[in-house]
Parts: sequence; structure tokens; C-alpha cells
Amino acid sequence: MSERVLIADDDPDILAVVQVNFELEGFEVETAVDGEDALQKATANPPHVIVLDIMMPRMDGLTALHRLRSQAATGNIPIILLTARGLPEDRVRGLELGADDYITKPFDINELVARVRAVVRRTQAARDLSPLTGLPGNFKITAEVEERISSGRDFALVHGDLDNFKAFNDHYGFMRGDEVIRFCAKCFNDAADSMGITGAFVGHIGGDDFVAIIPPEVSEPFCKEVIERFDDGILDLYDTADALRGYIEVIDRRGERFAFPVVSLSLGVASTDVRDITTQWEASAIAVEMKEFAKKQQGSTYRIDRRTT
Repeated sequence: MSERVLIADDDPDILAVVQVNFELEGFEVETAVDGEDALQKATANPPHVIVLDIMMPRMDGLTALHRLRSQAATGNIPIILLTARGLPEDRVRGLELGADDYITKPFDINELVARVRAVVRRTQAARDLSPLTGLPGNFKITAEVEERISSGRDFALVHGDLDNFKAFNDHYGFMRGDEVIRFCAKCFNDAADSMGITGAFVGHIGGDDFVAIIPPEVSEPFCKEVIERFDDGILDLYDTADALRGYIEVIDRRGERFAFPVVSLSLGVASTDVRDITTQWEASAIAVEMKEFAKKQQGSTYRIDRRTT
């Protein structure tokens, strides 16, 4: 799928040159003749990136920038400003209003294309990071697994999720629940760092699900290290009385009281060490299956797929 770029400039010659060159570079291009036109077109069909000239009739670029940033549909679209002015205060004002980059006229078309590509890459990377843990999400996880498969590199995919987390969340509230999620992410990262695993990748699928992609030969010690760190620290996130008791009590809608054990961590591992894995779907399915086996045991534990077929 091609990136869509909206170019807003009141100079038809500039619009024509920019449109032709961007289309040659594989972009889909829409043009606007002023800020009002740009605002309407971006709202109706949000592009991946907007290039805004500052000096335009009806509505100038800075006003359009402010309006674009203030509405939900366009508030997070990356915006590059074109300016014929070289004054620092114009650039500062644009950046303060939320511009991601700027380029001064007259500009080199190759530089403009490069800046657009760069801001699209940064935005896509930022969108794929979990705002809670800062870890890469599904898009990057998939790419990492597929890269290892296509390159023929051996790997182990570790899939982990939390047991009794919903009860914790219901009992203490989502803010305390978020602390557990961040703590789990830290356990994965710290385990990889402390073991000095070269090329280790840790991702956050979402909710209380995490993955790690590591060399097969360290999958078992890695799982042990993650679980040890998790079990050593999870009680610090409980109230003292609940930690000493070893469980929390949650009352359901019917007023019935249930006891839930301390949150634990279950890990499942798929590995190319024992069988060929040819797709990211296969790797994920095996790891999830192993994780479900682990969840049948009490407390934090792991299961590694050792089947050859």
C-alpha cells in the first residue's frame, strides 16, 4: 500500500512539480490550493503525511496547522512546513504548533521526498510502540519473526501472559494493573540484558501478552530468568495484607466472594531447534499451545515445544 501525501501550496507550478516527482517515487498524491482546502481534504480523507506551505491565501499554513492539530481525525498526521521565509521565529512558531519538520523554499525535490519518507518512518515506528511499555507491537513482532524465517536464522519464540491478572485489575483498579504490565515488560527486558543475549527482541502484543525472540539455545535459561525476576517482585505490587495472605478476595456481581492467587506468569516456547518453522503463524500457534499447557500448572512456569514434527 502506497503512502498518501497531501501537498498544499498556492503556486500551481510547485504543486505540479511536487506531484509528478512524488508519484514517480511511489506516493499517492492529493493537492490543495490553500489552507482551507487542505483542512477540508485532510479531514475528509486523512493522508499519511501533509506538506503545508506557510504563505497561502484564505487560510495560511500556520492557521491550517493549528486547526489540523486541534481535531481528532487529523491531530496525529505528520506535517512538514514549506516556508519562503528564513526567519527563525517562523520555524519556531511552526514547531510549537506541532509541525514535525520544515524545509525552506526554494527546496531540492529529492530532499523533500527524503524528509517525507523519514517522517513517515518515524511516525509508523512510534505508532507501533506500546504507549504503556514502550515495547514494539504486532507489526514489528511479525516483521521480526518473518525476517528470521526468511534469513534462515534459528530462533525461539517465547509467548507469555499473566494468570489471575483480571482479578488483580478488578480489585486494585486499572492504574495498579498498568504497573503489573510495566513490571512484566521490565522482567523480559532485564532478563535479556542480564544474560547478554545478542539480538534479543522483546515485544508487547497488547494487554498482558508479551513475546521474546531469542536464540534457541538460551530459551530455557531465559524463561527461568524471566520467571525468577517476576516472582521476586510481583508481591511488591500488592497491598501488604494481601501479599502476606497470598491471595486477594474479589466480590462478583451476585455478591459472592472469590479468592484469587497472586498473579503469575506462563510462558510457552516454539523453537527451530527441534523442528522447521516456515511461517510466523506456525511459530505463534506453537508458542500459544505451549503457553496453554503452562497455564494448567499453578504459579509461574514455562513449557518448551520439544516435538520434532
